Amino acid sequence: MGRPKRISLIKSKGGGMELKALSRIRTRLAALLAVVLTLVPVLYGTADPAGAADNAAKPADGQTAGQTSGQAAGDAEGGAGLTGRSDPYYSEVLERWKKEGASADHKAQIRIPGSRIAGHAEGAKVQTGAYQGKDNVLIWNAGRSEWIEYEVDVEQGGLYTLTMSYHPFVDSKNRKPIALNITVDGKNPFLESKSIELYRHWKDKLPVRTDDRGDEIRPVAEDISGWQTWELRDKAGAYADALQWYLPEGRHKIRLNGSDPMALESILLQPPAKTEAYAAVRQSQPAAGAVTAEPVTIEAERVQWKSDSSLSLAYDNDIANTPYVQGRITYNTINGERWNAGNQEISWSFEAPETGYYHIAMRAQQGFVSNRSSFRTVLVNGKVPFSELKAYRFLYASGWRGLTLADEENRPYEFYLEKGTNTISMRVTYAPLKPLAVELEEVIVELRKLFADVSALTGGVDDKNRTWDMERDLPGFVEGLQATGDRIDAIREKLTELNGRPDSVSQGLVTARKDIDAMLADADEIPYDPGRLVEIQGKVADQIEALGSQPLQLDRLFVVPAGQPLPKMEASAGEKFWGGVANFFDSFKAKGKWSEDNEEALDVWMFRGRDYVNLLQGLVDEQFTPQTGIKVKVNLLKDEKQLVLMNAAGIAPDVALGMPQDIPFDYAIRGGIYNLKQFPDFENFFGRFAPGSWTPFYYDGGYYGVPETQSFQMMYYRKDILDRLGLKVPDTWEELYRILPVLQQNGMNFTPVEHNAFMQMHGAEYYTPDGTKTGLGSDKSYEAFKMWTDLQNKYAVDQRMDSFYMHFREGSYPIGIADINTYIQLTVAAPELNGLWGLAPVPGVRQADGQVARWLGGSMQSSVIMKNAKRPAEGWEFIKWWTSAAVQERFGTDLETLNGVTFRWNTSNIEAFTKLPWRDDDLTAIMEQWKWFREIPNVPGSYFMERELRNAWTRTVIGGMNYRTSLETAVKEVDREIRRKVQEFGFISPDGTVIRRMNLPSITKPWEGVEPYVQK
Repeated sequence: MGRPKRISLIKSKGGGMELKALSRIRTRLAALLAVVLTLVPVLYGTADPAGAADNAAKPADGQTAGQTSGQAAGDAEGGAGLTGRSDPYYSEVLERWKKEGASADHKAQIRIPGSRIAGHAEGAKVQTGAYQGKDNVLIWNAGRSEWIEYEVDVEQGGLYTLTMSYHPFVDSKNRKPIALNITVDGKNPFLESKSIELYRHWKDKLPVRTDDRGDEIRPVAEDISGWQTWELRDKAGAYADALQWYLPEGRHKIRLNGSDPMALESILLQPPAKTEAYAAVRQSQPAAGAVTAEPVTIEAERVQWKSDSSLSLAYDNDIANTPYVQGRITYNTINGERWNAGNQEISWSFEAPETGYYHIAMRAQQGFVSNRSSFRTVLVNGKVPFSELKAYRFLYASGWRGLTLADEENRPYEFYLEKGTNTISMRVTYAPLKPLAVELEEVIVELRKLFADVSALTGGVDDKNRTWDMERDLPGFVEGLQATGDRIDAIREKLTELNGRPDSVSQGLVTARKDIDAMLADADEIPYDPGRLVEIQGKVADQIEALGSQPLQLDRLFVVPAGQPLPKMEASAGEKFWGGVANFFDSFKAKGKWSEDNEEALDVWMFRGRDYVNLLQGLVDEQFTPQTGIKVKVNLLKDEKQLVLMNAAGIAPDVALGMPQDIPFDYAIRGGIYNLKQFPDFENFFGRFAPGSWTPFYYDGGYYGVPETQSFQMMYYRKDILDRLGLKVPDTWEELYRILPVLQQNGMNFTPVEHNAFMQMHGAEYYTPDGTKTGLGSDKSYEAFKMWTDLQNKYAVDQRMDSFYMHFREGSYPIGIADINTYIQLTVAAPELNGLWGLAPVPGVRQADGQVARWLGGSMQSSVIMKNAKRPAEGWEFIKWWTSAAVQERFGTDLETLNGVTFRWNTSNIEAFTKLPWRDDDLTAIMEQWKWFREIPNVPGSYFMERELRNAWTRTVIGGMNYRTSLETAVKEVDREIRRKVQEFGFISPDGTVIRRMNLPSITKPWEGVEPYVQK
């Protein structure tokens, strides 16, 4: 039951003759456009479909020239995928520079003081002064996308690396890496320069706390960042060495574009460091006597620092791991599944007992992906000792293994260490695999071109009555497809050699080659189903993504004097057997059974993961219980269905958290949840949240749930593409309609939109105030429904969308509506778009007074008190504490610190929400949309609304039925179901007499509670 969900629009399979004809014309035009866009870059020697127009485009404020879209125009049906890039990779540019004579063989060093800026964006928050012990540094308090610029005179032209001395701002609102888009003389020289990151240093809070059962609670990391230096590298860890920039002799401008605050001491330009091979390094090192000290053991979980707060600890019950406590959760390893992505670095500090030579060994587990090797850059005292450690390979092995850093002949390397404090660091890299990833992207380009060729040949029409001869009708196609298959084979062989054995990626390429061979076996059948080429593209793209994952789990590291035997690093067969037996019997011991809970404690169930439960329990023990004297036990609820069963059995909790937003209504109509209006201070509490967030929890005059988290629909737009096309971000639907033809003429489009954007904004009501029937029979409803279906019928917006993230990234949907989770996805997974996209409120409807109405809802989670709660008053105190601004901010901060940005806590408490690390411009847009947040209320039978609106849309858009007739049919079906259900729950009698009314809440004004948080 519940409110209407978003409709997943379905591609048309049929329809009237006019619609079919129109569809064929559009498909042919799209196919023709795809061919043109594929060939033009080849003819002009560039991958940028915008061509000269883009070169002439004037950069907007805060945006540099050369910041172009990943792919200005989409292709027919296939999508540009990961290959729609307009900028070359660093490796391609570096190779070209070297061919043109650029050299790193120089000794020039240029230091640019951070305070010596030559210019900055209008309104940029920059000043010079003292910061954390250093004088005359740049203090850049960026909160939105802005830039600063430096001028440098280069006397000796050549290749330079850039090293920055910086200090991140350390506070609760700034926790992610500092992201920069770096241009030289107004251009991004290579793709990776758009997404440079300066990292923080984190360390887990120790000692680790335990719960009341003796299990450890995963610690949260704290930001220990100070003044740091970082030689700029690509974000993905795709290259073994730091990035290099070619600076010819003369004056140059270096611009930093970002939105993350920091203090900057200096930028150092110098030639790239040269790292020699082990043999040469070992020969050059001093002679030293044998070290007679004991080996040094380093517990991997006791890090000096880590570059990512989400590099969490993990519990592994292998009996040889330390520390090991039988039957207890002990976080004794570095989580290998988290330690797997670009540039994630961990550093350990240790004391060398004597000066001399040592071996470095470790107890590691690298069995996450079958037969896949992982790579790490190994540093000693902050430097890579020799070239073999730039990308050291850890072979796949099932289970825990003892490993020693050694050459290919398994001869251990010897490391010269001075007596005293030393460090070992390991950084994720996939540098050896990057060339293969680039080749696979080129394979996708080839497959896209072949698909475009076939689509142009057939006009996008599957004509079963036509016979094809591909050798004659499309010369070169068969040979091209065969060559693509051969190239996949060649890449697979290189990958197998590099990996040391066949793995899941190479097997995926085998499958792709078999698919190509199957098509070539009867090439004349290809025009009847060219979509198979798109499926192969997807399979190849999946393998590219897999190459970037480099997991490795560590238990201990050992620094062993050279010549001494290595310590025992693996359990014996007997120890493994008895350890397995012990773990087997421990698995039967009850942990966290509700029946074992303290009878005096408030019983709280949380429908989220274990880390959420542990975080909340920690906060309760730290704050709530000392403040109120109320003991609380927070339990993990793995499945919401358990709540139904436990409630039926009479052992439901006092409070349930994380409930989907429809659950409170479903329980309320059946008498299973407490009416919160019974509490005397509810009216004061009500104002803590937007009125429109309460509507789904309303039933029969009461409120049965509290908003906990909520999502927003927002509009995302590509600054670079809209600027190039001369388009402004639309504020109303009318403005959007005016830009759609321009987008579509350039092979782009807008996202499909859900129905409530039109129904709510145009004043339609889903239900009548008494809740006994639908309100969609009004004139406003018919008008809104027509506008909704006109998106496809009149304005040619696509009927379905597979992934807005991918369309947005490649540029085929440079503007569209999606939920707030897309914000996090773009921030984390689309680094090449750094600074090139923005966030805006959804388009609205301009009112007579000039105000733009943007009524729209979003999914929520809620907190409830069960009807049979033993302590409802204590439960109410707990919910008030839990949803307060201070607690929500603290919980969200700790959660994001522990798990990374992808775990952003979208709290419904607006005060706490604004204190999370949002960019200023984006937060302003979210606040504007928050004013208009209004969810659809529930009534008995409301689950029917979504189904019938879906059917009505299908009848009008796909079947061609008149919009009014189609909606009238839906209204009749919904009214029939609502009547049946309201009669069941006693709102009307069998003869239709209204017994009692629901009096659904009506919200007609935007929430004024947003105003204090809007940045003026």
